Amino acid sequence: MPLAATGDLVTAAAGARTAVAAFNIITLEHVEAVIAGAESVAAPVVLQVSENAVKFRYGRLLPLARAATAAAERAAVPVALHLDHVLSDDLLRQAPGAGFSSVMYDAARLPYEENLAATRAAADWAHTQGLWIEAELGEVGGKAGPGGRGRRAKPPLEAHAPGARTDPAEARAFVADSGVDALAVAIGSSHAMTTRTAALDHGRLKRLAAALDVPLVLHGSSGVPDDELAAAVAGGIAKVNVGTALNIAMTGAIREFLAARPEAVDSRTYLTVGREAMARTVARLIGVLRA
Repeated sequence: MPLAATGDLVTAAAGARTAVAAFNIITLEHVEAVIAGAESVAAPVVLQVSENAVKFRYGRLLPLARAATAAAERAAVPVALHLDHVLSDDLLRQAPGAGFSSVMYDAARLPYEENLAATRAAADWAHTQGLWIEAELGEVGGKAGPGGRGRRAKPPLEAHAPGARTDPAEARAFVADSGVDALAVAIGSSHAMTTRTAALDHGRLKRLAAALDVPLVLHGSSGVPDDELAAAVAGGIAKVNVGTALNIAMTGAIREFLAARPEAVDSRTYLTVGREAMARTVARLIGVLRA
């Protein structure tokens, strides 16, 4: 089927008081695993390409985007394509021509006024291209990379540090003044966690959901336990971003396979088990969000 629009999937999820799962992809195996996992539970899904993933692919967006589009168009469930954690205005402007219906523009490391100004400019441009745009306020943390755009970034904060979490009143003003379509909120999760020990601030989430009329997004969800994820969805999260959990599944399966078969050299053998492990993770996490 044709590519779905991220905004449509998230809006539908928000209306149903559930969340759409959005998985970060790096390789073709990630793409195939995410779609296979979503198909196994008959759920829509979002494929996300981050700026860091583009850097890994020699700075070229189109090869991975074209592969993701081709796979999505043959999927049995709705699949959308989202450009994630964009720092570069040049990369932002490549999104419409590469099949993306949405973008997360990341100026959260900048002081508030600079974040607002940069995000407002990005949102204005994105909307002229028909793009749905997500931004971040507060500091989820754990994301590698510079503050970007030649501006001085704020000193990084740990996810539980004072000032790291999204303030509801500030968020209301930010959304109104920036014109974004969704907001990633900092409520205790952190990117790149390899243990599922994050404790979310559900009281803050409740206040954010009451203050805002746009869908809320949870980043750093790989480190959030199942019960916390389910509670976050019940509390108003409509899009849940997952990346590290797929890499943990893939790497663990490949390590186990090669440890048992040190003579193996055909990459298809170990990539198959890695892809299958990721697909199982995708299906399980979607189940948690839909429970």
